[in-house]
Amino acid sequence: MSSEKTGNTSKAGQEGKYGDIASAPDRMDVVAPVLDHDLAVNGSDLEVDSEKAAVDVVAPQQHLRRRLKSRHIAFVGLGSGIGVGVFVGIGAALANSGPAGLLIAFLITGMVIWTVIQCIGEMATLFPVEGNFPHFVSRFVDPAMGLALGWNYWWNYAISLAAELSAAALIIQYWTDLSPAIWITVCFVPIIVLNYLPVNFYGEVEVVTCSIKVVALVGLLILGLIIDLGGTPSGDRIGFRYWQNPGAFAQYAANDFIVNGATGRFASFFTAFINAGYSYSGTETVVLTAAEASNPTKQIPKASKRVLYRICLFNIGSALIVGMVVPYTHPALLGGTGNAASSPFVIAIKDAGIKVLPSIINAVILTSAWSAGNTFVYVSSRTLVGLAHGGAAPKCFKKVDKRGVPYWSVTLTLAMGALAYLSVGSGGALEAFSWFQSMCALAGILAWGVLNLAYIRMYAGLKAQGIDRNTDIPWKSALQPYGAWFGMIVSFIIVIFSGFTVFIKGNWNTSSFFANYISLLIFVLPYIFFKFYWKTKAVSAKEMDLFSGRLDPSEEVPEKVPTTWYGKLGDKLF
Repeated sequence: MSSEKTGNTSKAGQEGKYGDIASAPDRMDVVAPVLDHDLAVNGSDLEVDSEKAAVDVVAPQQHLRRRLKSRHIAFVGLGSGIGVGVFVGIGAALANSGPAGLLIAFLITGMVIWTVIQCIGEMATLFPVEGNFPHFVSRFVDPAMGLALGWNYWWNYAISLAAELSAAALIIQYWTDLSPAIWITVCFVPIIVLNYLPVNFYGEVEVVTCSIKVVALVGLLILGLIIDLGGTPSGDRIGFRYWQNPGAFAQYAANDFIVNGATGRFASFFTAFINAGYSYSGTETVVLTAAEASNPTKQIPKASKRVLYRICLFNIGSALIVGMVVPYTHPALLGGTGNAASSPFVIAIKDAGIKVLPSIINAVILTSAWSAGNTFVYVSSRTLVGLAHGGAAPKCFKKVDKRGVPYWSVTLTLAMGALAYLSVGSGGALEAFSWFQSMCALAGILAWGVLNLAYIRMYAGLKAQGIDRNTDIPWKSALQPYGAWFGMIVSFIIVIFSGFTVFIKGNWNTSSFFANYISLLIFVLPYIFFKFYWKTKAVSAKEMDLFSGRLDPSEEVPEKVPTTWYGKLGDKLF
């Protein structure tokens, strides 16, 4: 980096990985306060100063341990978000929206989550800090908004744990009619134990469970294609028959209320975004691992770029295949069992006369539900750590034990999983799962939009302070800032209009309205509170802190470069 560009680097007295951290001329007057750790309470925590009526956005201390290796992060990125939504929930979306509506919704949502991964991947590679999602919003947009996002995000994934446990109880009912409470407990206990172990245990478990999910889903996609092309004993070549009869789009129907015509088709298509959002939820988990990654400046960009393959193959591929092999009017889709019996993959297999596989698939779906629930505890607890560092949660939640486990954050998050027991009762598990799914999906999509906004502000800050994304940051994400604008706008449109069907004359449903808009309230109300109580201000692009919190190269742990052909192949793929 030229001396003209860096200016007088002697002011900083420190060097970052990508040249002097004073990489823009005359900027040390802005960043000096946050670089002086003696000025921050408790080291370099995010602290709320009520006398200043503001939130000092300072990079959190690294208390978590960097124990996640490349293989851990690769599999977290590849399979962490593959849960019940992909295997079973996609069937409800097909029944409600038709094959074309399903595919379009998954395509658009896939484009949105790709922009999110690009944005947060670039931010997390530059600032691999604890609780990075709310931290980014506090740092680049508004501290009040960051704290509001943090609580919304924690709520989202804490509730997602309950959703996956409810789903697990439904799935096991495929084999037995014993009380769901028994199976919720059986699935819950291992999650509790695992999350009190060091993070590398979580990483190793994800390698195993994600491998099972990925292999099973790839096998199902191939089998679905074989069924569609007439490779079954019946030799029936389906092609796109079901796109013509019963049709590409379904008419909107809910609670015996039907809307026909173009309005009905659009309404049914829009409902698919809820299922798509839930199916994609957890995809961004790979970036949250930055604070515990052993070599984040290499691992996070690599995983972020490869998320595109997963989106195209697993999510969009599943939407395409199930819409080809199962008509959206199939009675099994509408049965609402919530287990393998209502999975479109299983329906296609049964209709093709293939036996045995349904039970195997149900076991895979159960593994997916358990793995997703485990991941949601990880995501939610680490978000709570960030909130505690930001002064928006009690200080006890940033405490970690000597192994790097944030035990109080884990404990509160696990306690939310107990909400799954509310589903115990006649038909309760299915209804609870539907409620949890809507709330989780919309909270996640709202978070995606806010994270895109954070990137847009960081991009403006880099430009205003003369920092070149081509040379002065570790990784430059693609299609920016246009991708971030697209992701933000689409996310906010989905959230705002998610429950618009309840306003159609004669279709008011209080339960649906609550499920669709509670997540928005959980974000807006804390934001208003933090904004007026602490009188926070929007962060100026010229005064934005773009230096503190960058990773010291000595903190990264270089990994061995593979030398064998299979090692190199694995490195390319994962």
